[in-house]
Amino acid sequence: MTGLVVPPGRGKRIVTGAQEVTFKVTGAHSRASSSFEVVVPPGFDVGAHVHARSEELFYVLEGELDLLAFEPVVRAGDGWRDWESDAGDRVYRAGPGSVMFVPPGCPHAFANPGPEPAKMFFQSSPPSHHERYFEELLEILEAPGGVDHAAVADLRQRYDIEQLTPLHFES
Repeated sequence: MTGLVVPPGRGKRIVTGAQEVTFKVTGAHSRASSSFEVVVPPGFDVGAHVHARSEELFYVLEGELDLLAFEPVVRAGDGWRDWESDAGDRVYRAGPGSVMFVPPGCPHAFANPGPEPAKMFFQSSPPSHHERYFEELLEILEAPGGVDHAAVADLRQRYDIEQLTPLHFES
């Protein structure tokens, strides 16, 4: 039995104008989850969404991210940053050391509101699912002519993602 050590800067890396994702632990290594290091550029907004079967964990390493992980009173509009839960939960401005855990069925989102890139550790279960999703999403985001929102919608549907608000990024 052998474990896995991935040094800093190592792992399969996918880079576009929208995000930089480094695969650290994949389905080839783990039966439980996939792990990634993600650089989130200024202005990137993944959009609020929900997974019926997947769970996720986000750990902010550098910079700041706006985080949402609750069921809002109303799932409406593009402005998820204005959403509020029945209990009064609101979007959290997260700095280094902040963690967001998202169980299946929980609406969630992240966005970089700052002028500098942010970096996070991201873990998704079950494994392999988000690996393929990232590869395909980053191809769509990198394609000439801007974001093909229909292609993103189709991709998200295939990978257990119900999109509640649009994805946004500045290229």
